[in-house]
Amino acid sequence: MILPGGRAPLAQMPPSLVDRVFYAGDMTSDSDDALNWDGDEGDSPTRPASKGSVPPASPDPVPDSSDPALPDGWNAVGKGSDAVGRFEAEAPGEEREPLSTAMLLTLGVVGGIYLLYSVGWVVGGLRLKPLANLIVDDAMYVPWFVLAVAAPALWFLAVWVLTRARASWIRIGLLLVGVVLLVPWPFVTVGVIGS
Repeated sequence: MILPGGRAPLAQMPPSLVDRVFYAGDMTSDSDDALNWDGDEGDSPTRPASKGSVPPASPDPVPDSSDPALPDGWNAVGKGSDAVGRFEAEAPGEEREPLSTAMLLTLGVVGGIYLLYSVGWVVGGLRLKPLANLIVDDAMYVPWFVLAVAAPALWFLAVWVLTRARASWIRIGLLLVGVVLLVPWPFVTVGVIGS
C-alpha cells in the first residue's frame, strides 16, 4: 500500500539511521524522550528498548513523610497524587483583607510627609551644626542628628508593624500623631537661608 505522494505507511517504513545512533552513552535518539520525565515507567510504548540501552532504574523512593500536603491553589499530579492532602487554615480569621484604596493613598501621603521630614531634619540639622558646636561637641551632636533624621522612618515602621492586627483608624491616628510630633523644628525655625 502506497500513500499519496509516494510514501509508505509508518508500519512499513524501514528504520532510519537516527533510530540506530547513540549520541552519548545510554541516551537514546527517540524523539518522544523529550516528552517524558526521568522516572516515568518504561520506554515509550511505541518502540521497544534498544539493544545498547541500559534498562531504566527503579524510581527513587519518595521520602516518607507523615502527611504530605499542599497549600490552597496547588494541585498534585502524577503517581500517588491522590494521597496528598491540603494544609488546613491555621485560624479561620487569620487571613487579612488587602488594604483599601483610601488606606493606600493615606499611607502614601503620610509616608511622603515623613520623607520630607527626614530631608527637613538633614537640612535644618546641618544649618544648626555650627551654632550647636559652640555648646556641644560633635561626639554628642552627630548621634542625635542621625537619630533625628531616622525618626520619621522609624515611626512609620513601628506604627506599621505594631498596628497590623488593629483597626485601620488606629494606624491612621498614630501616623497623624507622628506627623505632629516629628516636625523638623530646626528647619521650620531657621529655614534653608536662616535669619
